[in-house]
Amino acid sequence: MSEGNGSGGVHTDPAALQELSELATAEPAEVGPDGAVAGYRADRTLRLSVELKRQLRRRRTQLVLAFVAVLPFILVVAFQIGQANPNRRSGGFVDLATASAPNFVVLAFFVSGTFLLPMIVALFFGDTIASESSWSSLKYLLAIPVPRHRLLRQKAVVSGLLSIAALVLLPVVSLLVGVLWYGAGDAISPTGDAISFGDSLLALLMSTVYIVVQLAWVAGLALLLSVSTEAPLGAVGGTVLVAILSQILDQITALEGLRNYLPTHYSFAWIDLISTDIDWTNLASGVLSSVIYTTVFLLLAGRRFARKDVTS
Repeated sequence: MSEGNGSGGVHTDPAALQELSELATAEPAEVGPDGAVAGYRADRTLRLSVELKRQLRRRRTQLVLAFVAVLPFILVVAFQIGQANPNRRSGGFVDLATASAPNFVVLAFFVSGTFLLPMIVALFFGDTIASESSWSSLKYLLAIPVPRHRLLRQKAVVSGLLSIAALVLLPVVSLLVGVLWYGAGDAISPTGDAISFGDSLLALLMSTVYIVVQLAWVAGLALLLSVSTEAPLGAVGGTVLVAILSQILDQITALEGLRNYLPTHYSFAWIDLISTDIDWTNLASGVLSSVIYTTVFLLLAGRRFARKDVTS
């Protein structure tokens, strides 16, 4: 978390300043034949392990991961209060949530896929560069010096690891909670198909991978906004706003085929995996759509950050 330094209201990250001071103290003063400080190697700056530890120490990271781990228990309590029937074999995903552990995992994905999961990815990626700008520590990181492309890559990789950790943690905890409360039974789809527990685990694994890939466009957009503003809330909020707007437009049937080009149109295509006869059409389209959007956003983010003024 940030705190004021008492001069002009500038906010800094104490952990970042301590790290930068230690690096500056240990840096040799000799100059090599190429004009760089002797011993300087760009590939040794801002190591992934260092950045990952910094992000894991942040309260927002700890709270996000903790909430994801607690969410399945909240859902169980909700169903206990509502007295759900664990023997149901028909209905929608919510109605079938207590039929088995796999169905409970499907519900966790279903209720969190609209807002929570995109917000988590937007938080990790939208905050990564913008927070350094708001703390006034970005210019010091680049003065170590860390090459801009390396700094952006390292922070994007760490944000990706944290996002994947959260997206994987949800189904893992949900599965464990589901087995304890509802048993390791067959997965029942709204169409009435019954999938064995073993096959349903494979389907859930593929669903998790698909969700990670599909939400990559959120990561790309959040990173683009993060390098474009010094307000972390603006980068995160702007990304979530775009995701919500896309979902709203996707509900307007008058747009017809134009909806296929919205980044969220195939968000729930993973549902097709919970079936005995899988239709791969929407899944393939969802992956292609996400890859295109992600590539464009990442290229724009790299271009924008390469020209960004960080001296102010």
